[in-house]
Amino acid sequence: MDTRDSSRRRFLAACGTALAAGTAGCSGSLFGDGPSGDTEDTTPVDPETRRPTGDGGDGGAAGDFEQFDQSSDGAYADVYRSTIDSIAQIQVYTGTPNPSSGTGFVYSDGHVVTNQHVVADAKNVYLRFSEGGWLEAQVEGTDVYSDLAVLSVPELPASATPLPLRESDPEVGTEVIAIGNPFGYSGSVSAGIVSGVNRTLPAPNDFSIPDAIQTDAPVNPGNSGGPLVTLEGSVAGVVNSGGGDNIGFAISAPLVRRVIPALLEDGEYEHSYMGVRLETLGPRRAEAIGLDDRVGVYIALVRDGGPSDGVLQGNSGTTTIDGQSIETGGDVIVSMNETPIQTRQALASFLALETSPGDTIDVTVLRDGEEQTVELTLGSRPDPRT
Repeated sequence: MDTRDSSRRRFLAACGTALAAGTAGCSGSLFGDGPSGDTEDTTPVDPETRRPTGDGGDGGAAGDFEQFDQSSDGAYADVYRSTIDSIAQIQVYTGTPNPSSGTGFVYSDGHVVTNQHVVADAKNVYLRFSEGGWLEAQVEGTDVYSDLAVLSVPELPASATPLPLRESDPEVGTEVIAIGNPFGYSGSVSAGIVSGVNRTLPAPNDFSIPDAIQTDAPVNPGNSGGPLVTLEGSVAGVVNSGGGDNIGFAISAPLVRRVIPALLEDGEYEHSYMGVRLETLGPRRAEAIGLDDRVGVYIALVRDGGPSDGVLQGNSGTTTIDGQSIETGGDVIVSMNETPIQTRQALASFLALETSPGDTIDVTVLRDGEEQTVELTLGSRPDPRT
């Protein structure tokens, strides 16, 4: 088992714990593989250049963009026709015998968005749109903490125009379609609804990807990096994983709008960092610290030398209730800059979408039964490799 395989399996274990499932959204990705490791790709490859020949392959893989009946009437067909020319099949060569694959879509002139895990460890990346053959792409920037990446392509087909990104999350129940290349079947579409918003997904170093979109539109290995599109034709998110028979996830468009411009400018994105370990304020802990009908996020630990050191406080004692020892003494965050914070998901989304490293924010906490507001200057998340 190579290093990439080992990392991938460790990440799957994390996803299984967090999502109570182990299915995946990308072939050969950190979020999982096909049934037996990297999905074998049948696309013909030049033996000298290792460049896909673009001749297609068995089973409808690599280039069959006519599977969907484009003459059909209806909203799904309309959205498909208006977006498919801007969606690319991606092949990634990492030095292993078989390439991995995924999906991407045009973000701006000459730039394509996909997942970080699709292009991780890439030596060569190739794209193919519904018009034209294989194009070589360069990785401009990646961000493991949002699982986003941006590629540059010198000459996109004229029909491959940027897809619009939503400015806010869609309402739960909104109809959406996922367009991608599951198992190499290029240009495939699946339909569903937005099942939930403001979800969190696992990221390295025990962090999380905030503000994710949950959908019941089927996603499979090869869908990663493709758009989750509303019936109005706007991108609600970037598909990155699946967690069960009817559960898929996408990185939200609002987070994409923050991360990708930074990747294009600097090649990286800095995430706000508090330097604390957070826990849900459940009823037993609320009883232990003497709170009635209050919601918020409990601080279990303040990391030494981090931004919150000396500003916020974590566990300092224990209380026993019905024979169970419960740690107490930590602050309970109830708002940030006057924005109510009721859950860890809300806190993560606020930091990701409303703040930047170096910002000083007002944090209102319950401490020793009293409400008080403190000023916190945010730092940057540490390198995920440390």
